[in-house]
Amino acid sequence: MAKSYIENMLGENERIILVTRQHGFVLFSSIIAEIVVTLIVIAAFIAMTLSNPVAAFGFLLALIPLGIMAWDIMNWNSHQYIVTNRRVIQISGVINKNVIDSSLEKVTDIKMTQSFFGRLFDYGDVEILTASEIGVNMFKRIGNPVKFKTAMLNAKEKLGYEGTGSRGHNPRPDSIPALIDALEELRKKGIVTEEEFKAKKKELLAKM
Repeated sequence: MAKSYIENMLGENERIILVTRQHGFVLFSSIIAEIVVTLIVIAAFIAMTLSNPVAAFGFLLALIPLGIMAWDIMNWNSHQYIVTNRRVIQISGVINKNVIDSSLEKVTDIKMTQSFFGRLFDYGDVEILTASEIGVNMFKRIGNPVKFKTAMLNAKEKLGYEGTGSRGHNPRPDSIPALIDALEELRKKGIVTEEEFKAKKKELLAKM
């Protein structure tokens, strides 16, 4: 099976945690005008006789807003916000793709804003502050913003935990109890499984 566009961008051992899009309200607000125009044209066509060439031409005009509506739907569908275990990716564009990603290591702060209706219908804005050249990355009116923010925070925290692993880093014996305490907190939050906690704790104790 051929890989998707997103899968082709993933690095080695990188995995997707969450994929979301802008809320359906954004799509609806984009196509409501096309829907209204199409319905008016179709209603006018039905009201006129089929033998009238002007009516036939009017029916063809309905294809224009339908085409614009189809493009808006494809554009909404292609605009994705992805959280992986290493970064946050924003993809847009139907034909020409525009990709912006921020490394979780460089994310310094995450701000979420939800209006009353945003809380009611589960959408909002998520602003990501980074130490990179991008500085601020704003995701407007995305669906499931709380879940998106939580996924980012958990992935960033777990990335920090993995950074204390065995990739050439040998902790000092006096820092091992603090690392075990940090692992215990991660286990309580559900970020680290019981098996991962026991295995890592055993590994750290062996280095004392």
